[in-house]
Amino acid sequence: MLIIILKLKQKKIIKKLIKIVKLIVNEINETQNNTENILISQSVAILIDGNNIERSIHSESNDINTMLNFDVLIPKLLVNRGLSRLVYFREGKHISNKLQERLHNFYHGSVRPCHKSADIPLSINAIQVADKVDTIIIMSGDSDYIELVRHLKSEGVRVEIAAVESTTSRLIIEEADHFHEITRNDWFTLPVKKTSKRHGNMQNIKSDANK
Repeated sequence: MLIIILKLKQKKIIKKLIKIVKLIVNEINETQNNTENILISQSVAILIDGNNIERSIHSESNDINTMLNFDVLIPKLLVNRGLSRLVYFREGKHISNKLQERLHNFYHGSVRPCHKSADIPLSINAIQVADKVDTIIIMSGDSDYIELVRHLKSEGVRVEIAAVESTTSRLIIEEADHFHEITRNDWFTLPVKKTSKRHGNMQNIKSDANK
């Protein structure tokens, strides 16, 4: 008799637990549905210190042929927010035409050559667009941007940093509203072009002919 009573009590307890679990699941589902219905209308500007990021991923990958995979990285940074503008600042005269075309065609972005380092032109551009966007993502781990981050935040702009963590200043990570870590999943390695034997032989023939 006692065993029967205990079994009945166990059944009641199990039924109560099942009800509680169902209530919790329903609450979670309702919360998820409410979150999905929230319209995120923030506009974002992504400003890239090309030389800094290139050096970082080359150092991390030990390969100078490593390139950012924008098709993976940009959606990761935006998180369903709108891209207002994208500017890639790069020091030097030799800038890839393919990079310029891809940024322009896919993201309405642009590449801006810099006479020296990118920190000054990038900072000027950030201040110029500060009142036109909700968030500015600075793609660089350079501590030179700390004062810029502080200024933009004082103007009410959300500032995020995207960079390779191992080469990023700890101070700028702490100063930013959010840090996006650029990982190996965000870059790819360009295939190295192999010179054919025939091409190599022709080069040798030309070289010998010029002697």
